[in-house]
Amino acid sequence: MNFKLASDYQPRGDQPEAITQLVRGVNAGDRHQVLLGVTGSGKTFTMAKVIEQINRPTVVLAHNKTLAAQLFQEFKSFFPQNAVEYFVSYYDYYQPEAYLPSSDTFIEKESTINDELDKLRMSATRSLFERRDVVIVASVSCIYGLGSPEAYYGMLLMLDKGQSIARETILRKLVEIQYDRAEDLRRGTFRVRGDMIEIYPPYDDLAVRVELWGSQIEAIRKIDPLTGQIRSREGEIPRLAIYPKSHYILPAAQKERAIQSIYKELDWWKGEIARQGKIVETQRIVQRTHFDIEMMRTIGFCHGIENYSRHLSGRLPGEAPPTLLDYVPADFLLFVDESHQTIPQIRGMYHGDRSRKQTLVDYGFRMPSALDNRPLTFEEFEHRVNQAIYVSATPGPYELGKTGGVIVEQVIRPTGLVDPQVEVRPVKGQVDDLLEEIRVRAARNQRVLVTTLTKRMSEDLAEYFAEVGVRCRYLHSEIETLERVRILRALRRGEFDVLIGINLLREGLDLPEVSLVAILDADKEGYLRSATSLIQTIGRCARHLEARAILYADRMTDSMRQAIGETDRRRAKQEAYNLEHHITPQSIVKAVDMQMAAIVDADYVTVPAEDAVIGEIATEQQLLQAIAQLEAQMREAGNNHVLWVAGNRRGAPDV
Repeated sequence: MNFKLASDYQPRGDQPEAITQLVRGVNAGDRHQVLLGVTGSGKTFTMAKVIEQINRPTVVLAHNKTLAAQLFQEFKSFFPQNAVEYFVSYYDYYQPEAYLPSSDTFIEKESTINDELDKLRMSATRSLFERRDVVIVASVSCIYGLGSPEAYYGMLLMLDKGQSIARETILRKLVEIQYDRAEDLRRGTFRVRGDMIEIYPPYDDLAVRVELWGSQIEAIRKIDPLTGQIRSREGEIPRLAIYPKSHYILPAAQKERAIQSIYKELDWWKGEIARQGKIVETQRIVQRTHFDIEMMRTIGFCHGIENYSRHLSGRLPGEAPPTLLDYVPADFLLFVDESHQTIPQIRGMYHGDRSRKQTLVDYGFRMPSALDNRPLTFEEFEHRVNQAIYVSATPGPYELGKTGGVIVEQVIRPTGLVDPQVEVRPVKGQVDDLLEEIRVRAARNQRVLVTTLTKRMSEDLAEYFAEVGVRCRYLHSEIETLERVRILRALRRGEFDVLIGINLLREGLDLPEVSLVAILDADKEGYLRSATSLIQTIGRCARHLEARAILYADRMTDSMRQAIGETDRRRAKQEAYNLEHHITPQSIVKAVDMQMAAIVDADYVTVPAEDAVIGEIATEQQLLQAIAQLEAQMREAGNNHVLWVAGNRRGAPDV
């Protein structure tokens, strides 16, 4: 099936020329192209039009989960008839295995897997096997080891209506691909009722019912996993592929070969460290490895099995692990969104992982093969890229070097909006000056972003503004992704007027209500005040008709000069285009939904209204009423045998 873009929009401004140039470059075989697109210029729409015209499997790489989720939602709306998938790390919480020699402390690996993200990852690899009209929006976690695609696809269970196959054969095969037998259907389980087998694949929202007549498949139907009701709109399914429960699947023969390979490495490594006089380390590695092998033989799995991935996949020492990029077809197209951030992240992944694991190897917690459970090096990543388009308002030196400085520019916005006016004001009295600006914007129902250099300064500023009656919040690195989305949504809805942050108010924030960006201490040279950072931060208000950026500084740094010069250049080009084509700029109007929050399961509990009642008590009369209400709820729950509710009500009035 071909890509079919569903949108009422038509390319405008710089979009038609950008789309034409990018498509021409891809068709001409250019391996690297750069799309320099300013904030609000419709870069995602341009990417979608290129995908539609090129008509190849596509990977869109983003530098964090939040931005990836936003892109995923946008591409889903652009391509409703095609497979748009989401592939990010499935961990809600991840503490890697580590050893601290200074305090002789070993930290076990701890993690919490997000079931929904795991399902979306499995769905992505399934789509890659079944079709070519696939867009996968991924984070940089896609360069981490995933398991061999040959082993994963090689263990597919294919079922056809009318096929002759014994029930026991199907059950044995399901167990081989790591499905568990259970009475209640959950993801990755199956249950048997006479000649009926019900399977709940980990990558689907619906379960499958396979009906047998003797040793022949009579019917295959999709069912609701909770109620068991048939849900197939098309009726019976003629053919069905059941994919393994995990990407780290292994045939039995290959598992035994891997175990022998682990034994061989252990014999060599214990001799090596024994010769170095490391008696404790020798005993430790022998004990840990033997335990892991017994677990693999007994239940097919062990804690930290990924550290044996080189043996399990049959790779040579130092050989690159299989990743998502090995699952996609060789002719795939890669978009690197916000490339000035994403490319450095990919570069740094390997070295950070290597230094931590080397300590584990040196002190006998892991064998050297654990070092091969790693992300791709940057050179290995480059080798796997077929053709790439780097997308950024501020392309980095790597991207520009790959294209010889040649870029496709998308500066004109479809809405006619121009880049913000940039003004430099002195540092002395910056807080009071900013306070006056905030009050002007708040009176117009507009929002303000303020960037500071330190977390302490953000906190103090937020506290001061709150004391003088300004509705404000601040963002910092300790705030969870989901809470960050909630704060941004609240800003857009007008629940507060000012958002203060450090380095969190840059890429990927789509905030049309923001009309002012204030950058405090703009003349303090460094990463947070580089030309790239300043341009990105200034661009956060570019979606508003009355956009303005104020830089508080006592001197003009090179970074400031470069950022202001580039912003003025773009603004002049945009104003000239509007004048020539008689365009009246219009602010962007966008729904406040921000559905990206739905991608990640909530890591909090919403307290029911009846549980929160105690916290709202101000008088003795209210307390007596609350106790009576809770007692009534307790008795009602007890009479209905809902004992956990009754227990909660009984223990509620802690007074």
